[in-house]
Amino acid sequence: MPDSFSPSPQKHRSILVTGGARSGKSAFAQSLVEASGLTPVYLATAQHSGDAEMAARIGLHRAARGPRWQLVEEPLELAAALAREARADRAVMVDCLTLWLSNVMFAGLETDARMHHLAQAVSGLPGPVVFVTNEVGSGIVPDNRLARDFRDAQGRLNQTMARACAAAVLVVVGLPVVLKPTAAPLPAL
Repeated sequence: MPDSFSPSPQKHRSILVTGGARSGKSAFAQSLVEASGLTPVYLATAQHSGDAEMAARIGLHRAARGPRWQLVEEPLELAAALAREARADRAVMVDCLTLWLSNVMFAGLETDARMHHLAQAVSGLPGPVVFVTNEVGSGIVPDNRLARDFRDAQGRLNQTMARACAAAVLVVVGLPVVLKPTAAPLPAL
């Protein structure tokens, strides 16, 4: 990790953390929030389902965070939830933008307008936020239209949020690689 990168969202207004499946991105994002010393808030975008495997994943995430974390669940209205939850004395972790986007798409809502609304909301938040998102564009081209549409929308969302956030980090094999800022120290809050 470059010396100019401080693992604390207190040094930034917002950080985008991306990576592939099981890359360590959520654990890295959690460590940023915990290092801030602020009250940690976990803003979950997953929707509960009858899927036992997903329920087990949610249980593991809860156990890893521990009781100190406040939990807020919001599958669709992410910008509104951030407006309510982001405060100077809190560090919010959004996990994850990928599930949020799939929720938006499956609800039949307009994706580009929602992602731009979210990106615009980032600059006005009064407290630091760490966004977790999947990098889905590095694999093969999907064989069906829905999967291609999702991959394309996820790519647009990630680019939009990377521009909106003060910092962007790619996590690969558990190691953070700072993408933004590149040559300058990270901005202060």
